Amino acid sequence: LSGHFSREQTEEVINKITKDQYPFLLRQISALPKTMDLAGTLPSDNNKFLCVIGSRQNSNYGEDACKKIIRGLEDYPIVIVSGLAIGIDSISHNTALEAGLKIIAFPGSGLSHEALYPSTRRYLAEKIYDSGNALLSSFAFNQPGAKWTFPARNRFMAGISHATLIIEAARGSGTLITADYAAEFARDILTVPGSIFADLSYGPHMLIRRGATPVTCSEDVLEALGFKVNRKDGMTEALPNFAEMSLSGDQMKIVDNLKRESLSSSKLIEITNFSSSKFNTIMSELELRGIIQEKEGQYFLK
Repeated sequence: LSGHFSREQTEEVINKITKDQYPFLLRQISALPKTMDLAGTLPSDNNKFLCVIGSRQNSNYGEDACKKIIRGLEDYPIVIVSGLAIGIDSISHNTALEAGLKIIAFPGSGLSHEALYPSTRRYLAEKIYDSGNALLSSFAFNQPGAKWTFPARNRFMAGISHATLIIEAARGSGTLITADYAAEFARDILTVPGSIFADLSYGPHMLIRRGATPVTCSEDVLEALGFKVNRKDGMTEALPNFAEMSLSGDQMKIVDNLKRESLSSSKLIEITNFSSSKFNTIMSELELRGIIQEKEGQYFLK
């Protein structure tokens, strides 16, 4: 393989990052390594991080479900986290690339050309790096994949993510280890229900019995991540055309920030850099026009 993950060039693109540079949620878990190897660019903490994992021997149903759900997240500030493995991991990475979503890949090995596991995914690693996304490893540069490395990286994938989505997992699957870590860290666990006749449905159905959220569409994931989704007969209702409402530039700043998720007044003031008096005036105007609403300290579009 030529490119950044060739024998000659891999080491040149690796940076060591320290604990204070880890994404916010990852810094909240215990027993972190002092450094990690990073190839590429980490996304900012302004995004929502979604871990997507599942069977290495996925069915056509699992592949279709994974693609459908991730494609529906396009244009949202969401990072897809997965493990670069064959099966659902690779499908989620490739679909995220197609949808223009940000990615963090956690291989179960070091990042050197020789160690990168699985070797059949070096081309995918190259695509992730070249698209401005990130590969992150807590292992030594030349550490090959081993039985102990995969549970270790699963812990970091769950720890870095606001929610973990499981798509197909047979009894005894390593995917369920990641779900256990997500539960330990009090993160949301989402899963796609499957056929009652399929072995790959064991994990999702077991997790649903334990309280995981069943997911059948992208809107379910968006709601779980805290985004405002206007549903109408099961479909997403289009937001009104604010450009036709003769809103001022300052008013549009508020509206644009509320299109994706509800926000508190302090967060909106931080984002817009408005003074408190100016902010209060603008919000009063938008409320009087019936464009926004406040509930329990959060503002959202009506």
